[in-house]
Amino acid sequence: MAPAVLVLAAALAGYLCGALPFGLWLGRWVRGIDVREHGSRNLGATNVYRVLGPPLGIATLLLDVLKGALPTWLLPRLPFFSGFPGGVEACAVAVGLSAVAGHLWTCFAGFRGGKGVATTVGVLLAVAPLAFAVFVGVFALTLGLTRYVSLGSVLGSIALVVALVWQSAGRLDRPVLWMGALLAALVIARHRENLQRLARGEERRFTFRRGTTT
Repeated sequence: MAPAVLVLAAALAGYLCGALPFGLWLGRWVRGIDVREHGSRNLGATNVYRVLGPPLGIATLLLDVLKGALPTWLLPRLPFFSGFPGGVEACAVAVGLSAVAGHLWTCFAGFRGGKGVATTVGVLLAVAPLAFAVFVGVFALTLGLTRYVSLGSVLGSIALVVALVWQSAGRLDRPVLWMGALLAALVIARHRENLQRLARGEERRFTFRRGTTT
């Protein structure tokens, strides 16, 4: 199989998996509600939690993590991708980046997706468990101390890049390191409005009660 075909196939498969808009579908199927018309108007788990309540919010979170983790771990190990240029790690990076892109710009919902945090976490779980643990730890600590989901996402993204640099032991040529840096940049960029609200003191805090999350 030609390398270009394998790269295209990995990117397409990753994108289609990441593009599955579970928040939109759960809202429509279970409640008859389009979450794009409520709250922050995106398809991420936080907005689903706020608009539709904890059960559907948690379900969306888990499914968004899974759609990043499963293809990133599984596809590079299939015989079809055995000749992928750069090997298993490079294939995982291609699939993972495409999955996050699919979540951010899903073709199934007018190219309007979520902010990419949960799917990024899933990709990290598949390719860099240590960075995944650091991200989750910093996110959870920040959320616990401040109750700002957005701040936890941003600080967790910065921490995962630091963890990847440390884990790479100075090897800046590792595809997973550059993937992590790009994903962190995307997450931070998608939270720019939240950061602006934080600076103005207008960002809403997360609580476990429906209708009061950021």
